[in-house]
Amino acid sequence: MAPTTTATQRRTEARVAYDAFLKECPTNQLLARISDKWVSLIVAALAESGGPMRYSGLTRKIPGVSQKMLTQTLRSLERDGLVGRTVTAAVPVRVDYELTPLGYNLACLITQVKAWAESHMDDVLAAREHHDNQATAS
Repeated sequence: MAPTTTATQRRTEARVAYDAFLKECPTNQLLARISDKWVSLIVAALAESGGPMRYSGLTRKIPGVSQKMLTQTLRSLERDGLVGRTVTAAVPVRVDYELTPLGYNLACLITQVKAWAESHMDDVLAAREHHDNQATAS
């Protein structure tokens, strides 16, 4: 008879079995979420702020995001434990958003990707132009 495994052992075994290449794996879904454009921009904005930000501050920092998308994304980030939401009783009610320790851990990666994109955009544009010219010449 096989020995009984504890819940901690089962979680450890499941963690080892995570494979983001498998569609049904939770890590695949998490990777899809954190690679979303709005998630990246919100996490970067919160990281760069160095502290809590109000909803209106996020809309000013990320002018292209709709109210609906910002709300949905903040809720999903809160659910995943990446963003904390603090409500302060006032008139009007004050709501602040801040990265959690887990969110700051992710922000280290996202801000590096953002910086890479900003510093290599000219190279990418040149590569696109070269590719398009080659495709036209063919």
